[in-house]
Amino acid sequence: MNREEIRVVILALLKSIAPETSPQNLKPHASIRKTLDIDSFDFLQFIIALDKNFGIQTPEADYDQLQDMEGVLTYIERSLIGKHT
Repeated sequence: MNREEIRVVILALLKSIAPETSPQNLKPHASIRKTLDIDSFDFLQFIIALDKNFGIQTPEADYDQLQDMEGVLTYIERSLIGKHT
């Protein structure tokens, strides 16, 4: 799965959690929670959806790496690479 395919999945997950928002307009380093105005419960649901969709497990200690689109993309890429080594 390449970076753009990962991005498409992430945007779809964000849209399903916050349907009234426009995740495709997220800047790479803008806060997902602030930009989309999602609360901590919705953010947790997003992380759970990431784990389920990508077959990974994100420990709570890593949540701070998932604050913006660039961080999420990088984290997912690294996690997927780790699964295949």
